[in-house]
Amino acid sequence: MNSPKGKLIIIGGSVDKGSFSNRPDDLPNNLKFFEKGILKRISIESSKGLLSRIEIITTASSIPQEVGEGYINAFKQLEMHEVFLLDIRTREDANAEENILRLKNADVVMFTGGDQLRLSSIIGGTTFHQLLLDKYENEPFIISGTSAGAAASSNNMIYQGSSSEALLKGEVKITGGLGFINNVIIDTHFVQRGRIGRLLYACASNPVNVGIGLGEDTGLLITNGQTMEAIGSGLVILVDGTNMRHTNITDVEIGEPVSIENLTVHVMSLGDVFDLKQKKLSLHSVKIDLIK
Repeated sequence: MNSPKGKLIIIGGSVDKGSFSNRPDDLPNNLKFFEKGILKRISIESSKGLLSRIEIITTASSIPQEVGEGYINAFKQLEMHEVFLLDIRTREDANAEENILRLKNADVVMFTGGDQLRLSSIIGGTTFHQLLLDKYENEPFIISGTSAGAAASSNNMIYQGSSSEALLKGEVKITGGLGFINNVIIDTHFVQRGRIGRLLYACASNPVNVGIGLGEDTGLLITNGQTMEAIGSGLVILVDGTNMRHTNITDVEIGEPVSIENLTVHVMSLGDVFDLKQKKLSLHSVKIDLIK
């Protein structure tokens, strides 16, 4: 399989509001300007720079107009003016010729937060979805997603499960995502919500997947479908089940605790790079100027 020519930028979100609700009073926090660093990176990585055409896809959100306008205004602060709200609310919208044409002309799409199950059920398998995959594979095209938009980016997707009971069998619910990247599973608002148990369970249930836990205002820039660079101000937690020796996940009953032996955990911060195929982490060397 050839490496995709596009780039994937997944972001952990900026406010702890869960996957299933969007409250209007949360919106100013959701679009805090400290995200500017990640949005700036999108403009740098795009093939047309500040002239790039960006479509903001608010399918996951229950307040699409407000969320979309917030991102449009944020990108305008970065001197990017070809930014538009692509309001897809139904599968019919995702197959509509006018929306397909807009996607054909786009250089970047950004999926906002909300409910990842809403996003996957509306977009998945549509003409819009197929074109996204084609552009990502064959063009210097950027797909970005924050919160629910990030969680839905992988082939497998966590869509439900409490943090406190995540290591009880059956608590974490997993379904198919949009498949922009395979062999990973992504969780968001990760550090702030203490979601390590969800990721441990997901990796134990299928160790072929590397678990990616994205903190808020933190993301990964993924190039060639392989090289993952940490961006933003927080932490990325990786869980690698390649060397897992044993789990009792198939032996215990629903609702009982799960045991796992020998998962590997990595912690990434700004500039660190993880090779997904080689399963190797390279830490970014930061020079500190000492005051003499």
